[in-house]
Amino acid sequence: MIPVDGAQIWTIIGVLSAGLFGLLTLISTMFVRVVQAEIGGLRTELRTEVGGLRAEMSAKLDGIDRDVQFLMRREADRP
Repeated sequence: MIPVDGAQIWTIIGVLSAGLFGLLTLISTMFVRVVQAEIGGLRTELRTEVGGLRAEMSAKLDGIDRDVQFLMRREADRP
């Protein structure tokens, strides 16, 4: 077995610690990017759905408004 002195042990500890912190940094950075991408996709999807709902509700309200105006004119024309 090769004899290892104190300086070599501290060097090994430093190298392993640096590798561990580097790996943690890489994983956390990738995780944050994935979460941001998912939130961005969700935001886009919600905007699309809300826009479609807004257009549909506007069309229905226009139809109801047209029907109410027709009924009001019809009622006004009655003797």
